[in-house]
Amino acid sequence: MGTVSHARKREMTNISENYLNCGSREMTQLLSDVRLPQFYRVKQKFDGTHLTDDTIVSVIKSGLGEVLRGKKSAENKNIRGMRIAVTAGSRGVANIALILKTIVSFLKENGAAPFIIPAMGSHGGATAEGQKKLLEGYGITEKKMGCPIHSSMDVKKIGKTADGRDVYIDRLAAEADGIIVVGRIKPHTAFRGPYQSGLMKMMAIGLGKQYGASVCHAEGFQRMGYNVQTFGSAIIKHANILCGVGIVENAFDETRKIKVMSKEDIGRMEPELLKEAEQHMPRILWPACDVLIVDEIGKNFSGDGMDPNVTGSFATPYASGGIQAERICLLDLSPETHGNGMGTGMASVITRRIFNQLDVNMMYINAMTCKNLNGSRIPCVMTNDKEAIQFCLKTCIHADRQHPKIIRICNSQFLEHIWISEALAAELPEAAEIISGPFPLPFDSEGNLTDRLPRQRGQRFQ
Repeated sequence: MGTVSHARKREMTNISENYLNCGSREMTQLLSDVRLPQFYRVKQKFDGTHLTDDTIVSVIKSGLGEVLRGKKSAENKNIRGMRIAVTAGSRGVANIALILKTIVSFLKENGAAPFIIPAMGSHGGATAEGQKKLLEGYGITEKKMGCPIHSSMDVKKIGKTADGRDVYIDRLAAEADGIIVVGRIKPHTAFRGPYQSGLMKMMAIGLGKQYGASVCHAEGFQRMGYNVQTFGSAIIKHANILCGVGIVENAFDETRKIKVMSKEDIGRMEPELLKEAEQHMPRILWPACDVLIVDEIGKNFSGDGMDPNVTGSFATPYASGGIQAERICLLDLSPETHGNGMGTGMASVITRRIFNQLDVNMMYINAMTCKNLNGSRIPCVMTNDKEAIQFCLKTCIHADRQHPKIIRICNSQFLEHIWISEALAAELPEAAEIISGPFPLPFDSEGNLTDRLPRQRGQRFQ
């Protein structure tokens, strides 16, 4: 969070104390009859096919060489001496620092002058400084990348869409000699279509900065699929796009595939990569539960804090999927999200820990830009982890109170290791195995969990 004056801190504290009269003995007493079940530690099995670091470097360099110097590019430009903008988004993409550094190295080796630009719409508080700071959190710095990082919110008109609307993109990118669009391709959290999260969206919204994001969101998510395709196609036509670098991840947040595409091939190839990404997304193998506990949410995991393709907590009616949970309980924000609690509004209950970290200004700018307020609302707030979970269970309509079905995950991005309550052990899917248990949830004297689930592949239960 940014610097806050002492007066503002006092004001925020007063608001917090007045709003959060939830640590009362009355609330604790009302929840005292909610018995929490014991849990098993479970391993879910997913396809772990992924690229090594050496392979990532090799694939990118050979792909760029083929597209920029070979027959796959209709323009077949000589990039020597060209100033080339390379896009960097706001998501926590696996190996993104290595991927960008490799692209920059290739361009420099071939005589170009690359620079990196944040392409993230209104994220980072819709400021140039905020967007550059987001990149720093992913290890994307000028020193590590070996090139300048130019962050600006200025945009420039480059043409019109096929239906007559003005198209603007980042001014620095528009005035460069070429642009390389880099992005992860995966199902979106709020709409469906042949182009969802990926290169088309990176161009239409990421390169468009706050202006482009606002225009694409102006008609709501029911038109987002159309707008992403329309604006993305216009940018391919009117901007100096050299190529796209599409990234597909596996269920372990690892790089499964990288495809370098000429500007002419982006429209044709991205939908196929989207299908592959959907097949290899992480997921909860049980179809439903009473309560879903999520240890941490954040913009580094999903634009919605927790990916509704996993949690089933969609902020719009234009997409569906994931587990069906009657209540969702959130325990913490990730450090990488810098207080942006977008997605808390799709939960049933959050902890006071989350509430105290919220940078509501950042959340509301995000909500204003995407024209959807659901994810930025503040749900019921409980004093600690235990009461948050109990409150969810006590308010369930369909749960068997003696044998509740509860699932606990670390976040929506890493789902290899999870906790399940005893009632769900009888419904163990074929691709899941019990590691240990049953155990009670480990709370300290303050009612907070003393452990955290593994956050990435190779980590063990704490």
